[in-house]
Amino acid sequence: MPTIKTLIQKEKKRQNETIDLIASENIASRGVRDAMGSPFINKYAEGYPGKRYYPGNTVADELETYVQDLALKTFKAPKSMWRVNVQPYSGSPANAAIYTGLLNFGDTIMGLSLTHGGHLTHGHRVSFSGRAYRAVHYGVGVDGHIDYDELLHEAKQHKPKLIISGATAYPRKINFKRIGQIAKHVGALHLADISHISGLIAAGEHPSPFAYADVVMTTMQKTLRGPRAGLIFARPELMEKIDKAVFPGLQGGPHLHTIAATGVALEEAQKKTFQRYQAQIVKNAQALADSLARGGFALLSGGTDNHLILTDVRLLGLSGKEAEKRLEAANIIANRNTIPEDPSPFNPSGLRLGTPSVTSRGMKVPQMRSIGKWMRELLAENRPAKEVRPEVLALCKKFPLN
Repeated sequence: MPTIKTLIQKEKKRQNETIDLIASENIASRGVRDAMGSPFINKYAEGYPGKRYYPGNTVADELETYVQDLALKTFKAPKSMWRVNVQPYSGSPANAAIYTGLLNFGDTIMGLSLTHGGHLTHGHRVSFSGRAYRAVHYGVGVDGHIDYDELLHEAKQHKPKLIISGATAYPRKINFKRIGQIAKHVGALHLADISHISGLIAAGEHPSPFAYADVVMTTMQKTLRGPRAGLIFARPELMEKIDKAVFPGLQGGPHLHTIAATGVALEEAQKKTFQRYQAQIVKNAQALADSLARGGFALLSGGTDNHLILTDVRLLGLSGKEAEKRLEAANIIANRNTIPEDPSPFNPSGLRLGTPSVTSRGMKVPQMRSIGKWMRELLAENRPAKEVRPEVLALCKKFPLN
């Protein structure tokens, strides 16, 4: 019977010996992990700074206020124009709080279609967002880029109360300005869900939505290298409703240890090394995309502007699930993913790749070329995984986890 200690060691070994190309995963720093195990884990702090339901929260108030200031500073969001809630447990609860606070059940929302790169919480029928609200969607054109003309047409036709920008599998820059203009044109609020690209935005590697959105939401665990948590930024006149939706509407006491870890990640985001790290994420993604394209892989939109790549593996005679399994057998992990017009999300035709984790380990362009070569061999040339795995392990050994 395994103990928790042995399972932790097994997972550490698995991560050390695996090339992680899952775009929504990253490797938290030692400081973030230490904060997660800090004494803040012991304290209840229901409510907000200065308005707690338990005593003994003087330090908790200092912590939460400091992390709020860090969040605003990280995204250059002035206090005169923005407020931030650092309590959401994760991204999906954060989106739920935004909808609950600002909308009525049955209101119309509009987001990017799941099969075109959107997120479940952007109105998919199996999500609360598609069940509690009337959801309509926009998509990408034949070039793989968001079709902003279609977005405008759909917005005029359906008059949504909320338009959601942002994606979970979209490899190009998002035109937040255009979406903000469309939202204003139809009288909708604009929510920018930047969960995947928030680290890039903080470092100036992707345009920021803050000048064009009413609400901005991000998770912490992706390009920001933080804990599993969410942040909600909103215009001051909207934040009171969102605060009430977070607590007491949807959550109980905040996870102070997670807020502390969020603060550590945001402190790290102030450093010049963070900017170089985000720039390297993009360079690595573009190098990996180039390597795959040269090997005959079909890349949606033809490449990438950010941290992720989406490829259609049908031309290789594979399904996304088959490609995922072949890679994992060689200790390379990437997740199957829907592509536009996929008939079923359970057996999709795409494979989603991302470079945050490998970049956190210190890998650069030469290593991306090696990874691209192994992927071509495994998926296009049917090289046995048992032959590739030793080469993968050798690379992993050169770039151990921190």
